[in-house]
Amino acid sequence: MLRNKLKYISIIILLITIVSCAKRGSITGGLKDTIPPSLRTSFPKNFSTNFNAKQIRLEFDENVILKNLRKQLVISPPMKNDPLILPTNASKFITIKISDTLQPNTTYSFNFGQSLTDNNEGNPLNQFKYVFSTGDYIDSLKLNGKVKYAYEKEAEAFISVMLYEINDKYNDSVIYNESPRYITNTLDSLKTFSLENLKAGKYRLIALKDLNNNNKYDPKTEKIGFIKETISIPNDTLYEVELFKENVPFKAFKPTQESGNKLFMGYEGSLKETHAKPKITLKNNNEILPSIATKLPKKDSLQIWFKPIKTDSLKVEVAQGDFNKTFAIKIKNQKKDSLTISSVNPASFYDSFALEATTPLVKFDESKIKLIDKDSAAVKFTTNYDEFRQKLFFDFKKEPAQKYAFQILPGALTDFFEQTNDTLNYQISTKELEDYGNLKVKLENIKSFPVILELLKSTGEVVANAYLESNSVVNFNLLDPAVFSLRAIYDNNKNKEYDPGNYLEKKYAEEVIYFSGEIDVRTNWDVEQTFDLSIPYSPPVKKDDKNKKKKKP
Repeated sequence: MLRNKLKYISIIILLITIVSCAKRGSITGGLKDTIPPSLRTSFPKNFSTNFNAKQIRLEFDENVILKNLRKQLVISPPMKNDPLILPTNASKFITIKISDTLQPNTTYSFNFGQSLTDNNEGNPLNQFKYVFSTGDYIDSLKLNGKVKYAYEKEAEAFISVMLYEINDKYNDSVIYNESPRYITNTLDSLKTFSLENLKAGKYRLIALKDLNNNNKYDPKTEKIGFIKETISIPNDTLYEVELFKENVPFKAFKPTQESGNKLFMGYEGSLKETHAKPKITLKNNNEILPSIATKLPKKDSLQIWFKPIKTDSLKVEVAQGDFNKTFAIKIKNQKKDSLTISSVNPASFYDSFALEATTPLVKFDESKIKLIDKDSAAVKFTTNYDEFRQKLFFDFKKEPAQKYAFQILPGALTDFFEQTNDTLNYQISTKELEDYGNLKVKLENIKSFPVILELLKSTGEVVANAYLESNSVVNFNLLDPAVFSLRAIYDNNKNKEYDPGNYLEKKYAEEVIYFSGEIDVRTNWDVEQTFDLSIPYSPPVKKDDKNKKKKKP
């Protein structure tokens, strides 16, 4: 008996060991779950009419979790008070608690975008919508379209597209103060939109890059697009809305003292080169003091330079357009700025050699400035001082395979505070002709002149430009090898720069067209490229007879 029992025990132990080993070595898993969750039931039912509930309960066939709900969820029409949506953890149930008074005879939709996913694999239930109507039927009309940026090549994600109902209470300023009647969003993967569950009527179509997510337009920070014409629903037109950043009116903020001879003054609005900079008057009591205003690089701020004075306070009067304000500034004894000169070397034949000063320059003695080439021959040059940016530009004819040397003797440059430079020496050089490439651009189907043609690096930086008033061929010669693109601007007001639109004036931005492909300019190569302005967003042009590349002989 004992022997038999031991035999059975041995067999059992052996089987357990085999099973255990089998578990450790077995293949687990299987095909990855790619099936999104689905709605099993809801209360009230989806697409209910005569809706009067305060709470909605959604049940799914598996555990779901909400991700980026604040960005993804679009409720149309918008609610003044956001509903409470729970839970925030994984669950088969989602509860929507409505805390707003619903409008009568209105169809509402909750579009969850990509936010509703299964808990395990993160498969989204794409564009899941819960729809109900407080009236007898579900509104079923819709409006489709796409968005783009007027100036930039690609529109950003999450563009809000809105319809404002045109009725007895409507005026154009409503977009600044009130939410729209209907809203949708391009979300993070689309440049198209579909406004659905609409009621027949007349509307204004608006698109916003709504940075503060309040469904209202803030022109100081946000881009806007609109359709001038009234939109009548039903409508089967596919609308394209271009967004732009408006030039807001100039406004200055109270200056602060930054040194013993300089104030900083922040501002908002545009101060492009062709726009008049504000008139700034500095006063000590009623005495007007000499001053110079310059731009603080990469900041929306001005530097106001003044000669040191013993006083407790100064007045700063600022005027531009409709803006006129006087600021009182307390003055303290602080360290003063001194003159330092640095060079801004040219990177190509299209850049000018320049000197940048830490304080504004006021006097130039060109007799104390010499420019010679590698053979010590004098090279003629001209200078141009940009006071607003504190840069002195030198223009001269550059030749390939050449070296140039600047010698700037003491006293050649004098600043606002009577400080002068020490001896300065700079050297620049150009490469062999074979180290550069040439690009010939032929524009086709130009609707009107003038046209601004810009040559862009892959970073978006403008390398060179041309202003076309009649001709359609541009030669960009002696380019440093790189991959380029092109941008054309119809300069309608002939001010030689791009101008955005204006919503209240119902003015669109000037038309900007990008070349759809890339242009590879290599060393010792000539490239001929056709730019058809009638098809700006076509696929990149292949290397055929419209994009001939040939090595220089």
